[in-house]
Amino acid sequence: MSLLKPQSYSAGGFPVDGDVAIQFPKHQGIKCYAVVSGQCWLSVEGIPEPVLLTTGECFLLPRGLPFSLSTNLSLTPVDYRVLLEALKNGDAAAPHEGREHYIVGGHFALTGSHADILLSSLPPIVHIRKESDKATMRWSLERMKEEVRNPQPGSSLIAQQLAYMMLVQALRLHLADGTTRGAGWLFALADKQMSAAITCMHDDPGHPWTLQKLAERVGMSRSIFALRFKETVGATPMEYLTRWRMLLAGDRLKSSDDSISVIASSLGYESESAFGKAFRRTMGCSPRQHSRGSSHMPRSSTAHEASKDHQIELTAGR
Repeated sequence: MSLLKPQSYSAGGFPVDGDVAIQFPKHQGIKCYAVVSGQCWLSVEGIPEPVLLTTGECFLLPRGLPFSLSTNLSLTPVDYRVLLEALKNGDAAAPHEGREHYIVGGHFALTGSHADILLSSLPPIVHIRKESDKATMRWSLERMKEEVRNPQPGSSLIAQQLAYMMLVQALRLHLADGTTRGAGWLFALADKQMSAAITCMHDDPGHPWTLQKLAERVGMSRSIFALRFKETVGATPMEYLTRWRMLLAGDRLKSSDDSISVIASSLGYESESAFGKAFRRTMGCSPRQHSRGSSHMPRSSTAHEASKDHQIELTAGR
């Protein structure tokens, strides 16, 4: 998550009151919201059935698909900018304790390299609805509600941090849910032996790891470990190790003054040439090309739409 550099576009809350249906466009990154009070329907483009969201439930939208929130499925959704204008013009009251339906959360852009290593592991909708899981989220939701409804100095910053905490909590709960198994490093973390192998690689990426050494660390035979890792993670241990090293290298090339040779050596490569070949094969460009590239996401039309989301939530939060 740290390497993927989630940056909050927005954090706050908005009402979904009475008979209303709001349409949101395609977005970059992850949207993470939770229902503080009331209930509403979530409809995501390409998903046949709408999802009913009730008080305390949280949902993530990691694929950027257009979606709508409605209190009545028979209504035709209106563009979210209509709500923005209503809030600006005072046609819709600011949220208060008695609002029937109220949602809080945040929108995060993943500005690091290869964000797909997280997003590809997740379904279009991550729905957190078990009672025990809702209890885990409750503190964050209550604090977010308080910051949005009763703004104080620094409330916007606290709301951003709470939204980020909600995102991590929701990912943890999704990972721990035994009914949501899949292939990928995220799900491998729920397997004690595979998680131990991944931890070895993460903690000491420059170590000369081999299939045999990793298998011994987790107490498995070489062949069974290789098969289990591939089935669980979706890549061989050595493929995963190389990709992890290159993600670390890519981050250091942009965020530090370390030379390519120093980075290569710290990640277990004896020559800059061997490191360069592995980097190009994994990242699609040379280390020098990567270091010259911008680490910031371009301000596309989608990013512009996200900034308007930010306006909605700040306006609704006043």
